[in-house]
Amino acid sequence: MDLLAQVLAWFANPGHWQGADGIPTRMLEHVEASGLSVAVAAALALPLGLAVGHTGRGAFLVGSIANLGRALPSFALLLMLIPIAVNLRLDFSTWPILGAMVLLAIPPMLTNAYAGMRAVDRDLVEAARGMGMSGLQVLVRLELPLAVPVLMTGIRLAAVQVVATYTLGAVAGGGGLGRYIYDGFATQDTARMVAGATLVALLAIATDVALGGLARLAAPRGLTVGRPRALPAGEPGTV
Repeated sequence: MDLLAQVLAWFANPGHWQGADGIPTRMLEHVEASGLSVAVAAALALPLGLAVGHTGRGAFLVGSIANLGRALPSFALLLMLIPIAVNLRLDFSTWPILGAMVLLAIPPMLTNAYAGMRAVDRDLVEAARGMGMSGLQVLVRLELPLAVPVLMTGIRLAAVQVVATYTLGAVAGGGGLGRYIYDGFATQDTARMVAGATLVALLAIATDVALGGLARLAAPRGLTVGRPRALPAGEPGTV
């Protein structure tokens, strides 16, 4: 109860709601960096996942990339990218953590984009082709709309993971809500650490709820995606 009172007092302090280290500023930094990371990862992962899911070729490559991304811890990636950024004379407090977050976000989006496309009933695809639709028309008018729920699941998982993990950026001197956790640990300010962790958790929950609602809005009315087919060994499944 004493810790709870300290945390509430920390939030009630007007000084924590203004200035460069204020909650609104740190929250905006966290959202902007997380959003940029997810956007870059989506630009890389979604076209590849959709293309492989549409053609059925290259599944082993998709699975290998996804598995490699899962196998590399984000903290280790951050530490590996810091010296690279320094050698390239880049801002080591910004680029390493962005690079690590992009690599973290790629696997769930890549595998879900692929699995969502492959989950579409092949009989529907063949029927569409039999009606004279081109490959691009089948992709845009049939497969992509049906794959939206699984596709959005991948984006939502990636976004939540990035929001929760971006706190590591504070280790390299970056901004965001992780500053409260890192600085609180350095100064033995438990209330500051708990407050920072609470803000990160709330932001992650809000991200999950918001993207879940967006997925429901994006899914075509009356169209659903069945369960993904059983994938042969070496092919990626949903995350």
